[in-house]
Amino acid sequence: MNLGRRSPIPRILPWLLALLAGLALAFAVQARDGGERMGLMLEVDGAIGPATSDYFLRGLEAAREMDAELVLVRLDTPGGLDSAMRDMIQGILASPVPVVTYVAPSGARAASAGTYLLYASHVAAMAPATNLGSATPVQIGGGGLPGMPEGGRDEAPQGDGQTPSPEASKGDAPDTAGQDENETGPPAPRRGETAMERKVLEDAVAYIRGLAELRGRNADWAEDAVREAVSLGATQALEQGVIDRVADSTGDLLRQIDGLTVRLDRGERTLDTQGLQLVQRTPDWRTRLLAVLTNPNVAYILMLVGIYGIIFELANPGSIFPGVVGTISLILALYAFQVLPINYAGLALILVGVVLMIAEAFVPSLGILGFGGVAAFVFGSIILVDEGNLGISIPLIGGTALVSALFFVWVLGRFFQMRRRHVTTGREEMIGAVGTALKDFSGGSGRIRVHGESWLARSDAPVARGDSVRVTAMDGLTLTVEPARETGTPKGAAS
Repeated sequence: MNLGRRSPIPRILPWLLALLAGLALAFAVQARDGGERMGLMLEVDGAIGPATSDYFLRGLEAAREMDAELVLVRLDTPGGLDSAMRDMIQGILASPVPVVTYVAPSGARAASAGTYLLYASHVAAMAPATNLGSATPVQIGGGGLPGMPEGGRDEAPQGDGQTPSPEASKGDAPDTAGQDENETGPPAPRRGETAMERKVLEDAVAYIRGLAELRGRNADWAEDAVREAVSLGATQALEQGVIDRVADSTGDLLRQIDGLTVRLDRGERTLDTQGLQLVQRTPDWRTRLLAVLTNPNVAYILMLVGIYGIIFELANPGSIFPGVVGTISLILALYAFQVLPINYAGLALILVGVVLMIAEAFVPSLGILGFGGVAAFVFGSIILVDEGNLGISIPLIGGTALVSALFFVWVLGRFFQMRRRHVTTGREEMIGAVGTALKDFSGGSGRIRVHGESWLARSDAPVARGDSVRVTAMDGLTLTVEPARETGTPKGAAS
């Protein structure tokens, strides 16, 4: 036994203690992080479109991945696309994380599509001095469904439609004192005049009533918001059971909903919002880019730039720049059209209009093709986007059509000028050109200089060196000439 050999334990012990301390610290940090409850806050500001829907749905997915307590949506919108709104509502209904929609700040609104989103949310709240409603479906340009009266209700004939006699309006009429002035009861609810109007309106009514019944909110007022475009302020909405809370701030809202039980797709859940940390998720570059591209006016301009760029590239092969810019613009426009509600008849009319205006420059038709192209271009542009309150600006359409028409008129004018201009190149231009003999003709042939070039020529008349000759015919690379008798500087002669 070697008593002089030292044990290795004292040397290892400090390292073991350091390792244990590091593990303890890691467990402590993990426990602390695990104890912090997080919530995700989204901002929906402005018209609802494909970019808004993409941002919102990705936010719900991020909340699910971070196991958030809730998603708080600060809402301020005038409405938007029906398709984008329904995508967002489907995301809310399927979300395992409660969605709290808060119309804020003061002065904000949840109009049209915003009302549907508020009804679909697990918790609906508003700040003071905000409003919601006006949820009637509209077509491009607003104004409600086509064919509906401005007053907000269908006009129905009163009685049998006949004019009452003078006697009926005198004292022998029955006494109506004490009765309600309107004996026929309240006006009939708006239902539309055509089958298409009724279809759109009834679908919207059934949709919002279903959301109201799912969340236990006022379904009758929701129907009025769709049929009659009525609106409510925050206090009235709370009194009528349209929303769940009125809160002065986000912190006030979190305090009010602490302990509230909401029903999710997978069962009920009680909110625990005391000390909740909200993480704000702002729109990233992708959302901002998508918002710009899906603006109907921007997509429209990109489409025109793409069409004309490719046309110029085909007309001038090798230019490269118009083709590159046109191709990129057209691809971006097609991407925007993929997510926008595009009427393909309108797109076809635009393409036909451009083709007709181009054809006018090559097939003179006294302006028929040109005017027809402008008309097709304008009508196609107007009906290109056919859903919701999105549409292409009429001044933009008019300006673009005017510029296109003026451009093709200019092209047509240049075309006729070129037809009247004297030929300056080729075989036709050589006939009649005047040159100078470079030497005496021998055997009826010799060489002449015309347009700075030396040509082999033949002549039936004698030609001496320095004589001026005129070209009368051309056979391959041999010219037939005759002596020129005019004075002055001959056409085509060397100076």
